[in-house]
Amino acid sequence: MKVAAVKKPGGLDNLVIEDRPDPQPGPGQVQVRIQASSLNYHDFVVVMGGIPTDDGRIPMSDGAGEVTAVGDGVTRFKPGDRVLSTFFPDWLSGGPQMAGFFSVPGDGADGFAAEQVAMSEHAFTRVPEGYSFQEAATLPCAALTAWRGMFVENNVKPGDWVLTQGTGGVSIFALQFAKAAGARVIATSSSDEKLEKLKALGADHLINYKETPEWGKKALELTGGRGVDEVVEIGGPGTMAESIAACRIGGHISLIGVLTGVTGEVPTAALFSKNITVSGITVGSRAHQEDMVAAIEANGIKPVIDSDFPLDDIAKAFAHQASQKHFGKITLSI
Repeated sequence: MKVAAVKKPGGLDNLVIEDRPDPQPGPGQVQVRIQASSLNYHDFVVVMGGIPTDDGRIPMSDGAGEVTAVGDGVTRFKPGDRVLSTFFPDWLSGGPQMAGFFSVPGDGADGFAAEQVAMSEHAFTRVPEGYSFQEAATLPCAALTAWRGMFVENNVKPGDWVLTQGTGGVSIFALQFAKAAGARVIATSSSDEKLEKLKALGADHLINYKETPEWGKKALELTGGRGVDEVVEIGGPGTMAESIAACRIGGHISLIGVLTGVTGEVPTAALFSKNITVSGITVGSRAHQEDMVAAIEANGIKPVIDSDFPLDDIAKAFAHQASQKHFGKITLSI
């Protein structure tokens, strides 16, 4: 089978295409013909060598495909079923249980930049009805992260205010989920062109954060001084102060990304005086994903896909991601 592999020390020049033996399913495992994957920031860090992995690691945490064979004892799936990977294969339900990323595909274990995989039947859910494999492959990391922050750690409901940051996969899914739930959305970006695209997806208010550096204060004004119920925080320390300013008393911040760095000052007095809850979000469980798939089907939500690349052009796909010119998800056809 054909795979993409990251050779040490990493970097796009060390992302190679090679042939490896087809994996065979063992007891409790399914063999899946992978049809598509999608790019996440986590995958980019892996291929660039920012996360130490074994030499020759197969990257990509997201995968969608068709079951081609099953091992002894498998009961969840049968050959021909369309399946979707989970980010944490061992986190089936309940609260966070992962001790690290040792089992995450494309990180501690080989991922989905491969034509075939053999993994535990518990590491997959079904693909949403009516979804292509490319559409399904956008869900396990980005969509589930937004879902858990808004509907597991918080309870976004009709009439609530949600603030999203930027136009990456998590933020666009958050906008779509919020609108499906009947919430009002304030979307931020540094690009007027991208803001118009967010408006077309249903954003109620737009803020260019380059033109309005105190966008938290602006969001507060847009809510009539009340503040937002939910912030999907992808910036980290460089944006947290504005997110706190935007929140209502008793609001919630889903801390998802650290695009502005991994440490920094936080206005703790403002945080506790507003009684704001901050939840650190690292994707979710299989049960969370099953709930999300059901909600996607009930609301007819479709992902926004910017572009699709063949597996042979995986380095070009990551270069496109690094350019930050994309809007929505970048996918791989495998």
